Amino acid sequence: MIPSHFAQDIISLINRACDAAARETLPRFRSRLTVTNKLENDFDPVTEGDRQAERAIRSIIENEFPDHGIVGEEFGTVRPDADYQWIIDPIDGTRAFICGLPVWGTLIGLYKDGIPCAGALDQPFTRERFISVLQEDSEPPNTTLTVDGGQPLSLRTRSTESLAQATLMTTSPQILTGNERVAFDRLEKTVKLSRYGCDCYAYGMVAAGHIDLVVESGLNIYDIAALIPIIEGAGGIVTSWDGGDASKGGSVLAAANTSLHKQAMEILSL
Repeated sequence: MIPSHFAQDIISLINRACDAAARETLPRFRSRLTVTNKLENDFDPVTEGDRQAERAIRSIIENEFPDHGIVGEEFGTVRPDADYQWIIDPIDGTRAFICGLPVWGTLIGLYKDGIPCAGALDQPFTRERFISVLQEDSEPPNTTLTVDGGQPLSLRTRSTESLAQATLMTTSPQILTGNERVAFDRLEKTVKLSRYGCDCYAYGMVAAGHIDLVVESGLNIYDIAALIPIIEGAGGIVTSWDGGDASKGGSVLAAANTSLHKQAMEILSL
């Protein structure tokens, strides 16, 4: 957790880093982009917006906290043994970005001694910014949503009690293979509503109390690092499908409350 006296410094840096990233991403959004494929036999797109946004975020962190570590999707890791580690995904949802869909976001997470303690999800086109700093001796709500630079609003997840009343999201069931796809299909049949897409934005909607579950697999650390504090700070829970640690990625089950989490986990583990 973040010491209380340090929390405002973290929030200030996060806001400045999000602003800097937005100056790189917004002018390129819904423009004629050059898209590079990072994989030879598949499609993993990257744009100059990804690269320049990460450079901007890294510069701010390096200037303010030169002893902190940084893990970025585009430019790798520095100081991996530092107590504090910043984890950056400059554009989570690059596929949505290049399609002109405003469900991508800039993700900035902070780990202390390997534990998620702060995170930001910034969607500059819709002017929505989710921030959570989990402080010592504090209870939720710790997650706020700022819209168009207004007053931060405290967020709470939903209290939906049963899967039969729940809304489920995943970026795409195509990312799930074999037994994972079978397990997801089984869960999908139990919920009231299932929707696809939205990448990181779906997790923001869990924190904001609009949906109940996000189930995914094959995630990298930078896909989930910022989102764990955002959901936990609003009263939700994020684990792997078997209830373990999701902070390094892999399979992820994000739920609005412990009751739904338990029900979903039981079905996913059958």
